[in-house]
Amino acid sequence: MKCILAQQERDPGTLVTMGQIGSALGVAPGTVTAMVKTLAESGLLSYEPYSGVRLNEAGESLAAHVLRRHRLIELFLVEKMGLDWSEVHEEAELLEHAVSERLIDRIDEMLGGPAVDPHGDPIPNRAGEIASTAATSLLACAEKQPQTVVRVGDQSAEFLRLLEDRGLVPGSRIVVDSRSEAADNVELSNSEGTQVSLGFRAASKVFVRPSQP
Repeated sequence: MKCILAQQERDPGTLVTMGQIGSALGVAPGTVTAMVKTLAESGLLSYEPYSGVRLNEAGESLAAHVLRRHRLIELFLVEKMGLDWSEVHEEAELLEHAVSERLIDRIDEMLGGPAVDPHGDPIPNRAGEIASTAATSLLACAEKQPQTVVRVGDQSAEFLRLLEDRGLVPGSRIVVDSRSEAADNVELSNSEGTQVSLGFRAASKVFVRPSQP
């Protein structure tokens, strides 16, 4: 359910497809279908065959609880343990169900009640509420205008290392210089003035907001 809620965050109002869930979990479509049918029978989501799923209120509450733990652990591993942001997703997957609620609250306190994790994803509060994180991908943001990277939509270690190498981590200021759909290419300048090229698929996973003066 955690991966369904995360996808709903990124694309509100649309159903999450079986393919998106399978890709996030690394499992076969048949396994995904069996899983979502079980969750639907438990009253945690709505399932529309051949279309997709959406969590209901009970499902969102439960998923937000797990998501809060996961993202706080990720940030703790980066901020306090010194792990690289490309390493922490898998570690958090192992730890999120093993730590107590008391420890999660202590981690939250130690980190100063953070709003986002190392990848720019919002951290649900204790009530399970998730703040709005309106942002635009590099495929849709304005060209020739300063933007700030606020979120990354792919947490695979390989992709995160690629972004770090190109100066596209959350907080980085960039300018999209041009796009060419025919060439499958987005040309941009990072905060160091270095020219960077990304394919459309990679660019669709990097989210930005207009930079404040």
